[in-house]
Amino acid sequence: MCKKLKMEIVICGSMTLARKMLEIERELINQGHNVILPAFTEEYSEEEIHNESAKNKIKHDLIRNYFEKIKQGDAVLIVNERRNGIDNYIGGNSFLEMGFAHILNKAIYLLNPIPQMTYRDEIIAMQPIILNNNLLNV
Repeated sequence: MCKKLKMEIVICGSMTLARKMLEIERELINQGHNVILPAFTEEYSEEEIHNESAKNKIKHDLIRNYFEKIKQGDAVLIVNERRNGIDNYIGGNSFLEMGFAHILNKAIYLLNPIPQMTYRDEIIAMQPIILNNNLLNV
């Protein structure tokens, strides 16, 4: 029987999904993977209102820092849930992080199917692996 490879997986998604990201982290760790979460995930998971402003991203250089995490990892997992009235929404930051992973030849996992968005063709071109909300498919 072939043993499944353990990976370092970088989780990406809207910080409104911080609690979901923590659940996913626990499940992936239970499978033996190493997991990297966005900065401040714990703090955001405890808040009812999520305000990840441009000011915060600049102050903590979050975009550049997460690019470095993606370089270190084996894969990114995009937590794409319903948001802004769109099923399986992928926001600007997550799309950017997918692009980083694609350029770096990292595996790209989507928790849910590709959303109907204006940049759907670009997402398809990055050839993400759709998990259909089943982390055992990682």
